[in-house]
Amino acid sequence: MSVGYQNGGKNEQRAEGADWDTLKDDVGQIAGAAAERGRHFLDSAREQATLYMDHRKDAVAESVTDLATSLREATSSFEDRPNIRAFADSAAEGLEQFAGSIRDRSFIDIFNEMEDVVRERPAVVAAISVTLGFLTARFIKASAEGMRQDYGQRSQAGQSAGRQARARQAGQGQGQPRQGARARADV
Repeated sequence: MSVGYQNGGKNEQRAEGADWDTLKDDVGQIAGAAAERGRHFLDSAREQATLYMDHRKDAVAESVTDLATSLREATSSFEDRPNIRAFADSAAEGLEQFAGSIRDRSFIDIFNEMEDVVRERPAVVAAISVTLGFLTARFIKASAEGMRQDYGQRSQAGQSAGRQARARQAGQGQGQPRQGARARADV
């Protein structure tokens, strides 16, 4: 009999237990190294995204300023309606202040402030989101209808031109068999 069986298999159990502990330690070390690499990767990605956004925020601020200018120009035709013009001017002023705020702060500051607003006033954020979604849907629907009308007009023009071309061919070919028909008759 072997020694392992004489001791009731305790030597085999110890060897299996030691192997299991070693395997557990190895897996734990690999998982720790992977977690550290993951944290490093996320930190690096966050830093790069922040740098990119800080560079792009000036372009965003300029776009907001352009929107405010467009709003002011669009309301110049409302001279006979001072309430509408005052509201639009107020909105444009708010947009210009927002553009200045974007320029003056870092992306992280802006992101943290937006996050705070979402946490403090979720109903307002939801209402704004629904309104923006509704306005976007209306814009897309109006654009699609315009495109559909343009396509319909082009399609009708194309069909009309096709009918005219077929009528001309039919008028020219009366009394003479077409070439394709002649070729088939010869065969």
